[in-house]
Amino acid sequence: MQYTHLGRSGVAVSRICLGTMNFGVAADEAESFRIMDRALELGIQFFDTADRYGNPQGYGYTEELIGRWLAQGSRRREQIVLGTKVFGPMGRGINDRGLSAYHIRCACEDSLRRLQTDHIDLYQMHHVDRGVIPANHRAWFGEDVELRFPPHIDPATPWEEIWQAMEQLVREGKITYVGSSNFAAWNIAQANERARARGFFGLVSEQSVYSLAKRMVELEVIPACRAYGVGLICWSPLGGGVLAGALRKAAEGGRRANLSLSEGQRAQLETYEGLCRELGEEPAVVALAWLLHNPVVTAPIIGPRTVDQLESALRALSVALDDEVLRRLDAIWPGPGDQAPEAYAW
Repeated sequence: MQYTHLGRSGVAVSRICLGTMNFGVAADEAESFRIMDRALELGIQFFDTADRYGNPQGYGYTEELIGRWLAQGSRRREQIVLGTKVFGPMGRGINDRGLSAYHIRCACEDSLRRLQTDHIDLYQMHHVDRGVIPANHRAWFGEDVELRFPPHIDPATPWEEIWQAMEQLVREGKITYVGSSNFAAWNIAQANERARARGFFGLVSEQSVYSLAKRMVELEVIPACRAYGVGLICWSPLGGGVLAGALRKAAEGGRRANLSLSEGQRAQLETYEGLCRELGEEPAVVALAWLLHNPVVTAPIIGPRTVDQLESALRALSVALDDEVLRRLDAIWPGPGDQAPEAYAW
C-alpha cells in the first residue's frame, strides 16, 4: 500500500480511500464487514462515510453498521483514519440540517453514538450552507415551511459560527481535522482565511467529484487546494461506472445492459476501452491510476460492493501512465485545458 499526508496535515492515509455508501445498501452487513476486514489486511486505513448514508434502511444506518464492525475490537478503531460528514437533513426538525453550531453539535454527537467511537478523525462539511433547502430535501420539512435568511449573510451560517463550533469539538477531542465536500474554490479560500484569522488550522481536505469524465475542478478547485495545502479526495472516480468498462459489461448483459449513450459518447468509450486493452489494464484501473498521477489528489474513493471489487482497485497503485498515454487520455476525455483564467481567457 502507498500512503501520503492528508493535505498539509501530519496524518498519513492510504492512497486508496474506502467509501462506504454501498454498505448496508448494495452490500449487506456480512459482506460489508468482509470488505472492511480485507481493506485493513491490504493496508487501506482511510475510511469515508456520512451521516446521510444508509437508505433505504434509513439515514445513519451505514454509520451504525460501521459502528458494529468497530465494536468487534481487535484494535479496529485504532488502525483507521475515519471520516464522516455533516450537513444534510437528519430529521424533520427545522434545525436538523445545515452548519449551524446547533446542528454541528447535535450531528457530531449522533455520529459518535452510531459509530460507537469517542472521536472522528476527519469531520467533513458535506456542502456549503447557503441557506436554501435543496429541492430534493424539501419533503423533510413539508411544503408549508419557508425559511428566510438575512440577505447580507452568505453562507447562511457565518464562518465565525462554523469555526467556533468546530474548534469546540476539537478542544473536546471529538474531532481531529475538518474537511469540506462539494465546495467551490472561493469557499475553500474563504473558509481557510477565516480559520487563519482565528488561529485555527482550517480545512485539510476537499471531497469533490473528479474523474476522467468530469474534470471541471481543474479550473479552480484544484488550484485552490494546491495553494492552501488541501488534499483532494475524489468521489465518483469511475464516473458512476462509465469508466469501469461500461461498453464491455453492456455487451455481456451485466449491470450496464441498458446503457443509454449518444453516438459521440459511445465512440468516446470505444476509444477509451480500446486504449485500456492496448495497455493490458482494466478501464477502472486506468481511471484510478490517472487520478493518482495528480499530486494534489490524496486518494480516490472506491465504493466496492464486494471484496473482489475492493481487491481489483489496488492494481491502480502499481500502474504508471507515461506522457504519451496521458496525452491520449486527454484527447479522449478533454479537460478545460488549464486552470482559470488561462483555460478560457486566451
